Amino acid sequence: MSGTTVAGLLLAAGAGRRFGRPKALVPFRGRTLLEHGVALLTGGGCAPVYVVSGAAPLSCPGVTVVANPAWRSGMGSSLHAGIAALPAEVEAVVVALVDQPLVGAEAVRRLRAAHRAGARLAVAGYGGEPRNPVLLSREYWPELLASARGDRGARAFLRAHPELVTLVECGDTGSPADIDTPEDLDSLSG
Repeated sequence: MSGTTVAGLLLAAGAGRRFGRPKALVPFRGRTLLEHGVALLTGGGCAPVYVVSGAAPLSCPGVTVVANPAWRSGMGSSLHAGIAALPAEVEAVVVALVDQPLVGAEAVRRLRAAHRAGARLAVAGYGGEPRNPVLLSREYWPELLASARGDRGARAFLRAHPELVTLVECGDTGSPADIDTPEDLDSLSG
């Protein structure tokens, strides 16, 4: 599997209702959350990298931005839009969320290594708890997308099929803490 194409997909379409504005454009430690997310995926070795936009127009050099006209319906529609845009040669995708800037690129490298070793669905674990990012092999995309509705992304499918999931410990590579409110931003910025 060393020659497989593993794409990166950053879900960044939301309006950030609790935050008060689209989180993708929020500055954090000298870069926007969008830039942190793209760096996570590219630094982890994903290529190509796709970003799903919605509430705000987004652009970032070296990535393909996919507009999700149904972004108001939730994360499920962003997962649909992003996966539908991936080219045929992509055999797996690492999905990350824009509001988790402390996840380290090493987590993505470990998911990719697990895939090369045979894992078809791999989830980053932090202290044994499954979080993000996740790696999803193409053969599971149709079934996964059938359960991705509203604010439900890949989680429902992964929880329904634990026998298929490889948990990859990443607790030493960063933090899955997410930024949902300005207070979260303040506490993580320090």
